[in-house]
Amino acid sequence: MLKRISLLSFLVLAGLWGAARPVYGQALVPHVVPLEVEQLEQQGLSLAQEAAQLAQFQQYEPALSRAQLATQLAPENAQIWSLLGSLYLTPETLDLNRGISALQRARRLDPQNSAILFALGSAYFQLEDYNRSVEYLRSGLALDAEVPGALFDLGNAYYKLNQFDQAIAQYERAVELDEAFWPATNNIGLVLYEMGDVEGALEKWQAALEVDGNQPEPQFAIAVVSYSQGNVEAAVQQAETALRRDDRYADVEFLREQLWGDRLIADTQAFLRLPQIQATLTQLSGTRATTVEAPNGVDTPGEVMPVPVPDSPMPNEIIPPQ
Repeated sequence: MLKRISLLSFLVLAGLWGAARPVYGQALVPHVVPLEVEQLEQQGLSLAQEAAQLAQFQQYEPALSRAQLATQLAPENAQIWSLLGSLYLTPETLDLNRGISALQRARRLDPQNSAILFALGSAYFQLEDYNRSVEYLRSGLALDAEVPGALFDLGNAYYKLNQFDQAIAQYERAVELDEAFWPATNNIGLVLYEMGDVEGALEKWQAALEVDGNQPEPQFAIAVVSYSQGNVEAAVQQAETALRRDDRYADVEFLREQLWGDRLIADTQAFLRLPQIQATLTQLSGTRATTVEAPNGVDTPGEVMPVPVPDSPMPNEIIPPQ
């Protein structure tokens, strides 16, 4: 799940528009005849509503163009600026500086809007300014304390600041508000693993699967733990199931984006070198399997997934860690 850079802020802001309004085609190309300010603002609102609808269907580029025009037609509307800023936070139309600029303008127009503050927190998280992310998320939560997604984002920011206890506290608050919010439970496991509490992490990942048994992330994390504990056969079975659902979990860069820490990634890299896992990835990737130089100098089948191969030699046979 792409949960680390939360789109909560965007979804909340898009939701401000409520029910769909009629879309007027002439709003796309304003008529040359001068219009009253009120009419221009109404056209801006209609365009913003259309942009929000397009974004809900992941049509971000046309949504962005409409939101940009909407801010010109209704420049004093905080909701439109917040919508534009949030659209700049999506991967398809990512521009963090423009997004933050638009959101800051929205904040000046409506300083007590918690959704705008949450969006700013998300933007600064993506900018890797975690202290400012915490600042804006906490400000938003001071206005609206019962938003699980915002608490989750705050937990992620604390996690990146290595404030593990604070991170866990925010995740736990999110789960208290929404027991089905498995990403928060999952992330508690990530934090605990980095703290050296492997059994505690395992319990959290199992709890996340109890909420949603189809999620590959906690399932793959459990497989890594199973391997590290010497349960090779069970680990391989669990990993194969998870990777068939989403083989990106064999990509270390993707794992880092999902906030997997150094300790867990190191154990994952050892696990990924198993021949069974390599074979599964080769099968999933289809054709054009690459080769990886083995420690004994023999080329062995690899995979097209970017699975890192460490510098230290590893045995070719399957030997569970001691």
